[in-house]
Amino acid sequence: MTIEPNRASAASVQLPAVPPQAVGGLPVLGHAWKLMRDPLGFLTELRDHGDLVRIKLGPKSVYVATAPELVGSLLKNPDCVVGGPLWDTLEVLLGKGVATSNGQLHRRQRRMIQPAFTPERIANYATVMEEEAQATAARWQPGTVIDISSELFNTAVRIVARSLLEVDSLGEKADLIGQALHTVFEGLYRRMILSAGALYRLPTPANRRFDRALAALHEVVDEIVTERRSSRQQRADLLAVLLAATDEHGNPLKDREIHDHIVSLVVAGAENVASTIAWTLHLLTEHPEQERRLVDEVNLLTSGRPVTFADLGQLPHTRNVITEAMRLRPAAWIFTRRTAAATTLGPFRIPPHTDIAYSPYAMQRDPRSFDQPLMFDPDRWTSGRAAAVPKLAMMPFGTGNRQCPGDHFALAELVIILATVTARWRLLPAPGTDTTTQIGITLHPKRLLLRTEPR
Repeated sequence: MTIEPNRASAASVQLPAVPPQAVGGLPVLGHAWKLMRDPLGFLTELRDHGDLVRIKLGPKSVYVATAPELVGSLLKNPDCVVGGPLWDTLEVLLGKGVATSNGQLHRRQRRMIQPAFTPERIANYATVMEEEAQATAARWQPGTVIDISSELFNTAVRIVARSLLEVDSLGEKADLIGQALHTVFEGLYRRMILSAGALYRLPTPANRRFDRALAALHEVVDEIVTERRSSRQQRADLLAVLLAATDEHGNPLKDREIHDHIVSLVVAGAENVASTIAWTLHLLTEHPEQERRLVDEVNLLTSGRPVTFADLGQLPHTRNVITEAMRLRPAAWIFTRRTAAATTLGPFRIPPHTDIAYSPYAMQRDPRSFDQPLMFDPDRWTSGRAAAVPKLAMMPFGTGNRQCPGDHFALAELVIILATVTARWRLLPAPGTDTTTQIGITLHPKRLLLRTEPR
């Protein structure tokens, strides 16, 4: 007996859809001009056009996911790997470390690096966090004006260098790392938006500055590894873990892998932490009632003694302030993936070798996920209200097997620095402050000048 196909059922099956394209593209440039002129506004507006929207960057199509559920599917889809404009650009800086690698190489690297971030090791690193936070607060004098972003960047670099690398000649190398990173970050964003490789090989002053800074950064990291290999002193830091690590076949990490891991963690541990604290302090100047609650919480717990790692679990409002600052002002504001094969994302058909982007900045200000999304409201993270936030609408450290391995390290550092500084100083906006968002690979205030007033 021959069975006829069910034509009615076949006709009712909907094929995967093609995402709509954003309006307003220009000939040749496409939407790149919008991303250069007002990237945060442009990415935020895309949610009005759908959960997945196509944009044009020059001749290339890039898809942008705007809904948390779709972003969650993207991050869990094995056909969507780390790649795209962001990671292609960052690879110049980060190499093939744990942040940029994929598949088996990523799993191998993550297994080998994770022992450096056990709770016991983080508790040991916290001693350095406490010392550097206290030293920063002690350097300031009443009535002085501080460029807070620069100051906190130097503090964060010193914490990374001392705790994760235990660097000899710390001051000199921390300064070199900080100077090099500032210059490199200035050049990376333009390379991400307009990937015209030939233009960046021209001997322009900006390109020469970028190349010199990048070479200097890599040279400093190589010196750190060389110094450690020649030292007989026993250490218990990240670099010691990397030098001693072996994979399942007994093979150690290559020097290039160790180098790339160090750069990745220094970048994340300095730039992201410094930007987050700077934005948090700025938000507290605009919301003095939240600042008072934070200071009261710290003082009630410590009675004037220094804040320590053991205090972290008893500072819920301080943690909520940081979480809310990361929601409104995320340091990392855009991520990209690339399809390794044809796939689907929700109802959409995605061709192979397609770049897909999503913006934590835009998602974390979405009224579909957050009540009064533009309001600075740390209490939205109290236990009674946090459950109402969609699970994937807020991922400050990523999720799944791409979650930042140093997330607990970073959170401990953020709380210790913020609690230490605010307990000792009231910080007020000073003339010359420009809190315009400086857009690069990360977001930070353009020029945040704060005047110190002792408590």
